[in-house]
Amino acid sequence: MNTHERLRVRHVVRSAVRAYFDAEQFVEVEPPTLVKTPGLEPHITALGLQVDDGRTTQPRWLQTSPEFAMKKLLADGAQRIYALCRVFRAGEHGPHHRVEFTMLEWYRANAPYTQLMTDCESLLAAAARALHGHARVGDLDLTPPYERLTLAEAFQRHAGVDLLRFVHPPDGPGLQRAARDSGIQIVRGPADEDPVSAFERAFYEIMLARVEPAIGRTRPTFLYEWPAPLAALSRISEKDPRVAERVELYAGGVELGNGFGELTDADEQLRRFADEQERRRKLGRPVYAIDQQFLSALRTMPPSCGMAVGLDRMVMVCAEVDDLRALAVLEDP
Repeated sequence: MNTHERLRVRHVVRSAVRAYFDAEQFVEVEPPTLVKTPGLEPHITALGLQVDDGRTTQPRWLQTSPEFAMKKLLADGAQRIYALCRVFRAGEHGPHHRVEFTMLEWYRANAPYTQLMTDCESLLAAAARALHGHARVGDLDLTPPYERLTLAEAFQRHAGVDLLRFVHPPDGPGLQRAARDSGIQIVRGPADEDPVSAFERAFYEIMLARVEPAIGRTRPTFLYEWPAPLAALSRISEKDPRVAERVELYAGGVELGNGFGELTDADEQLRRFADEQERRRKLGRPVYAIDQQFLSALRTMPPSCGMAVGLDRMVMVCAEVDDLRALAVLEDP
């Protein structure tokens, strides 16, 4: 794919994205790229720099996600917003990972998180049709509806593991034993590993070994109702406290997006942030400050849902290429 074709493909997909959100009466926003406090996810590292404002030099971070800024806008009255912005994550290299990439993120106030799945179906199908005139990309059919599986269903079907048995309280050793009984090799972690980290490690070993290779190959798959220990910034389900209102989208062997029914309980969010700070400390990663303005915003933020999709990965799937580097334009070596 030459430079002109790379530019054309990205332009077509971005135009399809904007057309969809325009039709849904969204407002495009531009979150700040430089932030005082990046996200606290234990396995994401921000890129830092010193900013001279003419009087002092202050540390700042390149955003790893526009999530905090966009939720502050929801708290200030925004209803339907989206952003197409550059984000940065240190140490991310490979066919599906880059240090700098484009994030598509959107939020709907007063909407259930199941609406995010409908949005994703419409967006992918529209992008494929804009590029090819139809919604089929090789062996992958992007015509809605897509497969929808709870994590419990996916683990039982593809790994023979009863996931919810090990969720409350999080039982990492038990989940590891269940994985080994199913023939999945689990590498032992540190002896002092906390219960959530042990659970998370076992969970993702099973995901990588059995679940991800089996889904989204000929038709995209949504995995929803994630186990509560992996809720991140999502709220716990009112129907079942063992699971959270979290969904991920897989297509063509690629994880495309991650969405939440958003947590609006500031006290619970503070507890989760403190836990994440401690986990970062144990992992030897930088421990960032908690965004107090974000916590304050949660107290007035309406019930909302939000989704983040890697636009570069979306382009990659729609253009039927298997490496982000094939789409790079004017990239530094």
